[in-house]
Amino acid sequence: MSTFPPYEDSDGASEAQFTLPSTAAELNALHGIHYVMPPDLEAFVDLYARPHLRYAHTMLGDEQAARTVVQRCYSHLALNWTVVLKEASPEAYAWRLLKQRVELHSRITGSTQGLGSSTAPDVRIAAMQRAARATLEAMRRQLEAMESALGLYTAIAALPERQYDVIVLHYVLGYSTQQVANIMGIKPDTVRGHRRSARERIASKLGLDIPAGDEEKE
Repeated sequence: MSTFPPYEDSDGASEAQFTLPSTAAELNALHGIHYVMPPDLEAFVDLYARPHLRYAHTMLGDEQAARTVVQRCYSHLALNWTVVLKEASPEAYAWRLLKQRVELHSRITGSTQGLGSSTAPDVRIAAMQRAARATLEAMRRQLEAMESALGLYTAIAALPERQYDVIVLHYVLGYSTQQVANIMGIKPDTVRGHRRSARERIASKLGLDIPAGDEEKE
């Protein structure tokens, strides 16, 4: 079982904020339902609720919105857990669900123009700026001549969705390759491939060369 690092974001949000109330308690409050959480689902919540909350908070820029979105995701998982377990990867299923709910919340509330839009909304801009700073540090040798992160921001904004997710989870939220793989429900080598491709895309857009085999150490 993977563990996740302590967290405090740039606004001082502590790890303790990234916990959820009991999903079972929420479901028990629904009329006609008495829900007992299966042990494997409880273990799943313990393992993934915090990284899911951190990701949602990073993308939405609002702690309460992140809690609402993730709580609804876990209520869905709880009510459909038997079916979810039949998926090739319950982690990948949960990650897709989280991404869909974050996007839906953004559209319903009008807080974004769509997380994938070419004109990034304010909350995505904030996440991009954090990703740009973190990636700038990670790619210091290639980017040391840059006077600002503006070009890097633009390059990150243009990344394919999965490469962008890997950049956020790895560079912004600080998860290891194995932890990113667990969260997204993919293989560690796939994470490395997405990260490598992202770095190559960024370098290409900035007119930089990344030497062969130049990958940051875990």
